[in-house]
Amino acid sequence: MKNLLILLIGLVFGTTLNAQRFGIVDTELILAKMPDYSQAQKQLDQLSQQWQGEVESLLSEKEALEKAYNAEKVLLTEEKKIEKLAIIKKKEEDALALQRKYFGPDGEIFKKRRELIRPIQDKVYNAVQEVARKKKLDVVFNKSSDLVVLYNNKKADISDDVLEKLGF
Repeated sequence: MKNLLILLIGLVFGTTLNAQRFGIVDTELILAKMPDYSQAQKQLDQLSQQWQGEVESLLSEKEALEKAYNAEKVLLTEEKKIEKLAIIKKKEEDALALQRKYFGPDGEIFKKRRELIRPIQDKVYNAVQEVARKKKLDVVFNKSSDLVVLYNNKKADISDDVLEKLGF
């Protein structure tokens, strides 16, 4: 009875696996060939550099204040020391707040990336779906992600078809 059950399960899964058709797509390759993506990436890099410069500027100001404080602290009264240390601490907090604003989990760079890159990714996703439907594929794997591909039949790779669908 146990052998019959194993045989039955094997037949069910075996026929199910044979019936499925798979495709592979390389989204990194596709995105690399899209001028919109390159332009969006350049824009994000420029913003990132600009914003990083602003953060570094505040940190430089903080370091200059610390240097000045260390040079003159022997001459300062306790009140002046506390006052100068508070200014230094505020400058550091401002720099960290600005860094979070620009580069934090919900920061400006994240929002800008979503604004610029998301429509391009949606375009690729829609093209992949259309090509998959046209080729009657059940599953499409992205070989650019963490998927490990042990064997890749070139017939299964639909990247060129997706590029053609996108007009590249």
